[in-house]
Amino acid sequence: FLQHTATHRLHAAFVLAATTGMRRGEIAGLKWADLDEGASRLAVRRSLVTSGYEVVWSDPKTERSRRNIALDPATLAALRAHRARQAREKLALGPAYKDQDLVFAREDGRSMHPERLSKLFALSVRDANLPRIRFHDLRHTHATLALQAGVHPKIVSERLGHGEDAGRF
Repeated sequence: FLQHTATHRLHAAFVLAATTGMRRGEIAGLKWADLDEGASRLAVRRSLVTSGYEVVWSDPKTERSRRNIALDPATLAALRAHRARQAREKLALGPAYKDQDLVFAREDGRSMHPERLSKLFALSVRDANLPRIRFHDLRHTHATLALQAGVHPKIVSERLGHGEDAGRF
């Protein structure tokens, strides 16, 4: 799937979801100021969620959802490539670009409805002729792969931002 989406405008969002287990709203609400490239980490500080069809800023889902997540080199590379693409979009639109410092925004810089991430993901899955999976399934896949790799369940739970009672793994 990630090879298939390599040229997709939101490829880095798909990579980020698969390699960190971040929630859709956390990815939609991520700002460039939350990324520390030198330390290979990002901070989850807010979420972009829906209330009806309205998009609203929210605190992370739980107190434990406010967290720092380590990033691997491939994810950092995807984010750097995305930033370069975004800079080209910004330059092309000039003053019409509504810069909100969002990592994943519409082409004009405004916030993206979280459902749009899911829809574009679903279209990419279909275009790749893969079995139907939801955007949220990347979160579960990340957790499963981490556990299979021998990462302690408590670490996986913390990385996903689960509360202490999150014993579903």
